[in-house]
Amino acid sequence: MSNWYTRLTDYFPEKEMKSKKHFEILLQEKQGIYQVEESQDHVLVYFEKADYIFIDYILVARNTRGTGRGSVILDQLKRKGKAIILEVEPVTLIDPDSEKRIRFYEKNDFLKMESISYERIHMVTNELNKMDIFCWSPVHRTEQWVYDQMREIYTEVHAFKAREVYGRHPQSDSEVLWLRELTKVMIG
Repeated sequence: MSNWYTRLTDYFPEKEMKSKKHFEILLQEKQGIYQVEESQDHVLVYFEKADYIFIDYILVARNTRGTGRGSVILDQLKRKGKAIILEVEPVTLIDPDSEKRIRFYEKNDFLKMESISYERIHMVTNELNKMDIFCWSPVHRTEQWVYDQMREIYTEVHAFKAREVYGRHPQSDSEVLWLRELTKVMIG
């Protein structure tokens, strides 16, 4: 691994990070599906399936934020013609960047999935990690569809080989994700 892992751990809170070993296993066993893109001004870690892309981590270097680099990265992914799903920390006073991140995704036409609740206990820190789910799609997708993909993402990415990596069983997808109330919001 190059310097991308250090860059991610320097920026993201520990309760949102995977261990280095977990990344290595994902990159090796899901080669071509779980990928890292790195340049001097960004790090992008994503999981790509036939009909969607899950952005696990996106980091734009502090000195290039506000220059449009993040939008360029998202536009490159959008050109693949697949839905893009990601998790965003809810707005909090503790992190002044949290509101900026949400505005950034909304500016890039991502919609918050109001019906989906996502809360998991971090495998190392035991901290509760609540995230909002956002999605962009070139075709109409329901929140139920996004929820179904998030269940797969949780199992195939976040909980993948977690017992082997962290020495304990991960929470089940039904403990982590649920639909509060299905709405008729369409994306795209």
